[in-house]
Amino acid sequence: MGRSRRTIPEELLLLALDPATGTTAQPQSLDLGLAGAQLVELALAGRIAPDGDRIAVVMPRPTGDPTLDSALELLRRRGSPVRAVHWIGGPRLGLRQTYLTHLERCGMVHAVAGQMCGVLPTTRYQATDTAISREIRARLDSAIRTGVPPDPRTAALAALAHAVGLGKHLYPGNEGRSSRSRLRDLIRHDPMGGLVAHAVMDVQNGVAAQPRRAPATAAGNGAGPGRRTASVRASVGSAEQPVAHGAALMARAGAS
Repeated sequence: MGRSRRTIPEELLLLALDPATGTTAQPQSLDLGLAGAQLVELALAGRIAPDGDRIAVVMPRPTGDPTLDSALELLRRRGSPVRAVHWIGGPRLGLRQTYLTHLERCGMVHAVAGQMCGVLPTTRYQATDTAISREIRARLDSAIRTGVPPDPRTAALAALAHAVGLGKHLYPGNEGRSSRSRLRDLIRHDPMGGLVAHAVMDVQNGVAAQPRRAPATAAGNGAGPGRRTASVRASVGSAEQPVAHGAALMARAGAS
């Protein structure tokens, strides 16, 4: 994989950076989104593919991107397809900081040292070239405004931006309500992006995704009178997927 193109994790992080304060919006959910964005990027590179609600490695050859290759190797070591919700919900300590450091090394952001309450040292990251962030934002705006199906990268970026809660950051207030709704609707244009985005939201909601089941037998077609059907959650812009409540999957936030 060449480095002529920004990766989806990089673009998601640039979208989340506030140009005025240098802070990141939705930091906890953003960590989950970055883990999900790695999956989408690996899928676009032909290294992994969805297998139901699981992720399977189809080509273990490195991409040339160290951070992506680290994720690919971890997936390969699993030996069998892993549920997207379990992968995204796993610990990802330092992932956000890894990408911030990478963006700084590439000259896209610069670190600004400061203090919290005049005592605790803090570091903010501000974009060095706001034209890059504007270009990324313009792609989302165009997809929202025109209604033309976006390319897979933009569709996946939109799905992840919605999943981590960046809608209110990008399109605030009542005037942004329709744009936030259309951002959510873009989730249907990329199957892998949709799978990952729903997994990100499931982790945040403490929902453990279960394998898809066949539709329940209707009454009068052999179903017993006391039979209970599985509860089903309607996914936005995708087929319905049954889910079961389980213990909340904890995702530790990386360094700010």
